[in-house]
Amino acid sequence: MTGIFRMLAVAMVAISAGSTALAQTKPIVTTLGPDFPKAEMFIGNSFFYYNNGLPGHVSLMEKAADPEHKQDYHATMVTIGGSGFDWHDVENYFRPNAIGSYSFDDHNNVVFNNRDKIADAAVMMDCSQCPIHPKLKSVFTEYAKKNSDIVRAHGAKPIFFMSWAYADKPEMTAQLAEAYTVAGNANNALVIPAGLAFARAIAKQPELNLYVADKRHPSLPGTYLASCVTFAALTGRSPVGNSYLAGIDPPTAAFLQTVAWETVQDYYAK
Repeated sequence: MTGIFRMLAVAMVAISAGSTALAQTKPIVTTLGPDFPKAEMFIGNSFFYYNNGLPGHVSLMEKAADPEHKQDYHATMVTIGGSGFDWHDVENYFRPNAIGSYSFDDHNNVVFNNRDKIADAAVMMDCSQCPIHPKLKSVFTEYAKKNSDIVRAHGAKPIFFMSWAYADKPEMTAQLAEAYTVAGNANNALVIPAGLAFARAIAKQPELNLYVADKRHPSLPGTYLASCVTFAALTGRSPVGNSYLAGIDPPTAAFLQTVAWETVQDYYAK
């Protein structure tokens, strides 16, 4: 009898978890097309700048997928360690001839960019707990709108980056997913479901460590997974088969590419 009750308890937990997942708010914005961005500004914190910067990996994936137009792709990164939405002076980031006004080519030559606008899109991430923290979630909501309005005023698309749960706090996944999706819907902004991809990868291959020792920041595979999700969301293309692997062994890279594409397809209900 004890075994039967244990099985029933497990079943009830599974049903409850499934119901929660089904009840999760669905995103309204599911694509950036047909005018997909090619120049992106990433505004966030250390989750972006670990492992030589997620934006750089995304840009290299974009160029690998579209080599004939690789010169059109640009990614800039504006990060402050531990920062939330309210730490960033987004208006100042869009001042003329400022961030992204020059870059480096394949031979490390300085290239002065003369673009009509600094970025086609701004990918923004709050601090890792801010969207769900009792004392900070109202700030998240307030600045999600403020920063989205600023980005739009400069002719760019606001995008929210859904961060991942801490390794020892998996319950954060659903909480962050809900907070970012609600904010995305409220501001007519695309949400990049990186956190959901982390959870999917861990469920499928728990022996692959997506974190460094602090259980918060991403390992190189973690950054690569998030980059694959971001690439898929920004371009509408599958990362599966992309030749840029970030130095990760091909089987692992292929697994992460597949998880990223599955996550994006599921989240956007494609």
